[in-house]
Amino acid sequence: MILDLYPVRWALVLLLLAAATAFGLLIDSYVSLTSQAMLYVLVVEIVSYRLGRLEAAVCAVGAVAALNFFFVPPRWTFAVDQREHLIALVVMLFVAFMTSRLAAGLQREARAARLSEGRARQLQELAMRLSAAAAMHEVRTIGQAALQAAFGTGAILTFADEGNSVPEAAQGICLPLGEQGRVFGMAVIPAAAAQEQEGLEHGRTLAALLAQALWRLELDEAVLAARSEAQRHELLNTFLASISHDLRTPLATILGASSSLQTQRDRLSPELQSRMLGSIATEARYLTVLTENTLQLARLSDPVVELHRDWESVEEIVGAVLARVRPQDSGRRIRSVIPAGLPLLRVDPVLLGQLLINLLDNALKYAEGSIEIQALYGPGRIDLCVSDCGPGIPVALRESVFRPYSRSDRSGQRGAGLGLAVCRAIAMAHGGILVVEGREGGGCRFRLSLPVELQQPLEESS
Repeated sequence: MILDLYPVRWALVLLLLAAATAFGLLIDSYVSLTSQAMLYVLVVEIVSYRLGRLEAAVCAVGAVAALNFFFVPPRWTFAVDQREHLIALVVMLFVAFMTSRLAAGLQREARAARLSEGRARQLQELAMRLSAAAAMHEVRTIGQAALQAAFGTGAILTFADEGNSVPEAAQGICLPLGEQGRVFGMAVIPAAAAQEQEGLEHGRTLAALLAQALWRLELDEAVLAARSEAQRHELLNTFLASISHDLRTPLATILGASSSLQTQRDRLSPELQSRMLGSIATEARYLTVLTENTLQLARLSDPVVELHRDWESVEEIVGAVLARVRPQDSGRRIRSVIPAGLPLLRVDPVLLGQLLINLLDNALKYAEGSIEIQALYGPGRIDLCVSDCGPGIPVALRESVFRPYSRSDRSGQRGAGLGLAVCRAIAMAHGGILVVEGREGGGCRFRLSLPVELQQPLEESS
């Protein structure tokens, strides 16, 4: 029955014995009986180390029988005519059994050493992979693969967010994934795989590494949440400080002028009354712009904001913007360079117009000389550039000008620092990019890059 169960292993034993016998017959005339016996002992050692104790025991008996039949006088029989030959066969059998036992022990130790080395390597690799995991599902994937690699497909990993449920078919030892008093889930390893103490300790180490990774992710989430909350509070405080500062002056001007006109109109000259009314109108317009920018920035900060997009031509958008800005451009400083035949943009025309108006307003306030608005067409995009000949913006400050409530000290102009923040928010809402660059000859250039959809609308037939 053994032969039926292990045909390959037993065939190898017979093959080795046959090879040793054939080689012994080949060198029979050159060596002694002792050397022949050592040849068979070598075969027993090989079988012991590579196969197992049962195969080694059978091989030892077979080796003694082969030595007796082929080489011990009288040859070609199993009879022994001399006492020393019988003693030699018994000694050889004993040596063969002892060497097979030692070889089998060495095999077990070598197998255990390889297993320990493999487990240590797995733990090292697992720790490295878990340290790079940035999400719960990554830990789940890495952990499940590690458990199955160590204990077979019967190993199961479950997390607390799954209800700590274990499939009914799972049979084995449950190892909790616990860290700092928290239980994140459990690992189930087959009972057969955990019978040895080393296997059970390996499973516990795996569970501990997974628990530490989950604990780290939880701490990271808590840190990010705390940091986000701190940034939100900081932004809110900055907003309140900025708004209170920018509201106080115009409100005081409006209140003072209106109070004077209400209580002392008869004593004021027509020219002074006109100046006061003009101050009220100017400050009211400033408050309107400030309020609109604040509300627009709040709306665009919503990740689910929906734009009212339509197919628009660059020429029409720029033309509408210039028509609104011209009253402020008494010196006719703004000129436009818009090539003909540009593809249509699918944008929100009101928001895009507001973006360009804010850029042109900035240029009119901070720059001297000419201002240019230009359209450039490139692969898959259209760039709208607003260039001025002003003092420019240092490289180190170019990114900060887009932060909400940041202020510029250029030209002594007041502002809440919202205009450029709103511009970038509008650009990002359209899938575009807004940057500020240096301009050759001085000044700066604001470049808005908007994606161009390949599928353009068909022209309506007249």
